[in-house]
Amino acid sequence: MTTIDEYSSRVLDVVDAIPSGQVMSYGDIAEYLGEGGPRQVGRVLARYGGGAPWWRVTHADGTPAPGHEAQALAHYLAEGTPLRSATRPVRVNMRQARCSYLPGGHSASRGDPPGPPSPYPPDVGLGRA
Repeated sequence: MTTIDEYSSRVLDVVDAIPSGQVMSYGDIAEYLGEGGPRQVGRVLARYGGGAPWWRVTHADGTPAPGHEAQALAHYLAEGTPLRSATRPVRVNMRQARCSYLPGGHSASRGDPPGPPSPYPPDVGLGRA
């Protein structure tokens, strides 16, 4: 059995929490955790992410990990992930697909560090219908 460090475990927990049909960039995850950067997140996924929904983590421009475009595209189409391009280069529409709210009540928005779960759904009390 492989033992992983706490940071890697936290990265994988965030990746596992990204809802189907949505994505976060490597940088979004690092910012959400308040630790590391896009390269550190990428290193964790390269080393330990085979069992996680790795296709839900993209570069900031919406492109999937190099060499995995065809596999990622199959997942995007199956999950209904909004795309800007389904041909090379495959690109997710980050404005529509970026995960802004993780299960458990944590905002994944930039600049909003994780805190205790909210007792309210994401659209209650925020002026959104």
